[in-house]
Order: sequence, then C-alpha cells, then structure tokens
Amino acid sequence: MFVDAHCHLAFPQFAQDLGDVIDRMKANRVGLLLHPGTGVETSKDAIQFCETSDFAFANVGLHPGDIDEVTDETFLELEQLAKHKKNVAIGEIGLDYHYPNIDKAKQQECFREMLRMAKRLDFPVVIHTRDAWPDTFRILEEEASSGLTGMMHCFSGGVAEAKRCLKLGFKISIPGVVTFKKSLLPEVVEALALSDLLTETDCPYLAPVPYRGKRNEPAYVVEVAKKIAEIKNVPLESVEQTVYENTIKLFRIEEKVKAN
Repeated sequence: MFVDAHCHLAFPQFAQDLGDVIDRMKANRVGLLLHPGTGVETSKDAIQFCETSDFAFANVGLHPGDIDEVTDETFLELEQLAKHKKNVAIGEIGLDYHYPNIDKAKQQECFREMLRMAKRLDFPVVIHTRDAWPDTFRILEEEASSGLTGMMHCFSGGVAEAKRCLKLGFKISIPGVVTFKKSLLPEVVEALALSDLLTETDCPYLAPVPYRGKRNEPAYVVEVAKKIAEIKNVPLESVEQTVYENTIKLFRIEEKVKAN
C-alpha cells in the first residue's frame, strides 16, 4: 500500500466531503496515513480522527507558527495527549523563519521543549523547518545526545542538508513539490537511497502535478511515489513497498497495532 506520512484531514477544508476523500484514497491503494497536530486543539482533532480510522495514526505537535498563546499548561496538555494509544510521534514541531517579525527565541524554546518531550516519552519527531536550517541543525545536534529519530517533513533543503539529516537519524519526507518544474527535490531523491525516503501530501496544501493549484488529498501521494520511481528508475512497486516498510519501522506502527 502507499503511505501519506503527513496529512491534515481534520482541517476544515475536508469538512464537506471527507468520506469521498477517503474513498478516493482507498481506490488508489493509499492504506496508511499519519495525521499531525499543530497545537493542542489540532492534536486533539488528529487523535479523534485516528480513533475512528484503522488506517491512520496521530502525531501530537506544536507548529512554530502556533506558539503565540503557548503557556506551561500547553506543554502539559500536549504531553498528556501524546500518551494516547493512537499517537506515534511528536510533530509537527520545528522552526519557521519565513515570515517577518517572528519571535525566533520563542520558536527555539518551544522546539527544544517538544524535542525533550519526545525523548521523555520515547517517540520519534516530525520536523517542520523553513528558512531556518542553521538553527534547526544546531538545536537538533545539541538535543540529540540522548537519542532522537524521526522525519524531516515536507523536505525543502538540498542534497547537503538531506545528508546531514540522515546522519542525525532522520528520514527525508518527499512532498508533491518533487513534481514541480523548478523543484530541486529530484536531485535529493536521486542522491539518496529508497530506504532514506518517505512520501507525503501535506494536504490540503502543495498538490502535485497534475493537480497543482487544487486542494491536495491523500490519493495524490501516488503521484509523489510515481515521480520517485521515475527519478530512481525503479518499478513503482519498489517505491510503494520500501516507503511502507520505512514508515512502519520509523514510527513503530506494528507495535501499536499489536498493543491495541
């Protein structure tokens, strides 16, 4: 089955036709989803969605764009949510310096706190980083002394950044951007092994070609897998199987299934 390792189906963009979206996903053999949170409420939404979906697992997280109202209570709530049986990671978390007038110090403080939560609870992490590679690497390297693993969500770096992520124990998650005409991601895919890669939509955002400009959805992750197969010159089935195995292993999903 194909895997969408990062999708936001509990977002309001899917409120009117979620059943149809899931039907299309299943018709395209997309059989495993990971649904991240971006704060307390969206983490609750992710868990609620995954509780009723045997094909979906949650990530409890705090997006760097959602830190304005963060308090000590926020971290306590997120840590309790992370203990839910359907949660498999802490994410999405990280740094985002794309917009002006952001509080870099507070982003970094929240990022560190969420990384430490992941280590306490023994979860992998799902990292969002945009226009912030130096600080992202610095903080990961400083916080990795007792072990961290996870995925670089919606990877936006080049080959050098990808290889540095691999050395830190992270998989590289390839979004629909890989199908865009001016994307640098084909170079990244070509330079890495299939065993290093995951696939995602980040829906409702970043729909791949031929759906670019439309609302993204999990069924379209197959286009990402097709592009990876084209770049690597391997059968689509090889991408499908390897990415599935990578995801199951990284997020220890078989353990979750057995425990439940």
